[in-house]
Amino acid sequence: MATIYLDFNASTPLSPIVTEAMKPFLDAAFGNPSSEHWAGKPAKAALDRAREQVAGSLGCAPDEIVFTSGGTEANNLAIKGTYFAAGNARAHVVTSAIEHPAVLNPCRFIEKLGGQVTYLPVDAGGRVDPDQVRSAITPRTVLITIMHANNETGTIQPIEEIAAIARDHGVRFHTDAAQSVGKIGTAVDDLGVDLLTIAGHKLYAPKGVGALYMRRGTALEPLLSGAGHEHGRRAGTESVLLTTGLGAASELVRDLAPMARVARLRDRFWAGLEARFPGRVIRNGDPVHCLPNTLNVAFPGRVGAEILRQLDGVAASTGSACHAGRIELSPVLKAMGVPPEVGMGAIRFSLGRSTTAGEIDQVLEMLEQVLQA
Repeated sequence: MATIYLDFNASTPLSPIVTEAMKPFLDAAFGNPSSEHWAGKPAKAALDRAREQVAGSLGCAPDEIVFTSGGTEANNLAIKGTYFAAGNARAHVVTSAIEHPAVLNPCRFIEKLGGQVTYLPVDAGGRVDPDQVRSAITPRTVLITIMHANNETGTIQPIEEIAAIARDHGVRFHTDAAQSVGKIGTAVDDLGVDLLTIAGHKLYAPKGVGALYMRRGTALEPLLSGAGHEHGRRAGTESVLLTTGLGAASELVRDLAPMARVARLRDRFWAGLEARFPGRVIRNGDPVHCLPNTLNVAFPGRVGAEILRQLDGVAASTGSACHAGRIELSPVLKAMGVPPEVGMGAIRFSLGRSTTAGEIDQVLEMLEQVLQA
């Protein structure tokens, strides 16, 4: 059975360049990077190199990078770390209704502790209104956390505008950029953010590693207590193997030129769908402010999961879940006001740097066979 992978927003394969960079740390270079002897020094050098590579991809200084176990930990560190550092149990956080659970659940956690959270709505395209961000700020607001790009629809948020509002009000701003790094520009000074999350397995690096960008002068309460790793910001001996992979991947995806080809393939896919299913397919998300690799479409009256099951060998994601025979709409599509009869037929196709035109054409043919059956 031929297989076609169109779920790059869920996870990416390891790049051969990344695999090659990691090989020395599978056996010979085993030392602890905190050790001062002959075995530790090469490990420390590799860790420093990886930090420089990640920083280079974001246009920041190496000492502004904190290595974590992934995007989830980075988000938790940004949100909980800011809340605890504020020293005010009733501190206020502003976020959006369409954030990843790795942001929403930490926000709900601080609500249990007495903190206050405002969950902003989005428009039909899935974008936050910067004016609503401004209106939500109170004297107790310590953090605004809005994702750079949505994992389901690919919609890109007006981060620069929101960052300017946060700066004007003296409020710290965090963005979850797990889906945007390596796809669109993520230079931290251009975005204007104080904190930014990276997830390794979204950019051709291994699972189990990520990073948090922390602008100099930003104080966070560490989530993990222990020795003074990561300049006292994240305790635990660093994995040189995984950070080396993240560093190599960060350097690889720094070149955004290949994403122009991916965007053309995404547009080819959408044009093919419109031509084959006129009036029977709907695109979800903002068609202008969108990641170049993401296409979320819905086939009204159909069930996305059932369509995918018949697309034998095609890996993609649905916009709904089936529980006990009942279709449950994605919270993101629900927040966008997508009707249930449309959202139940949603499928997210997310392309990667290795996706080919032949694969896109093959999936179009397969969809035509499935939907005409």
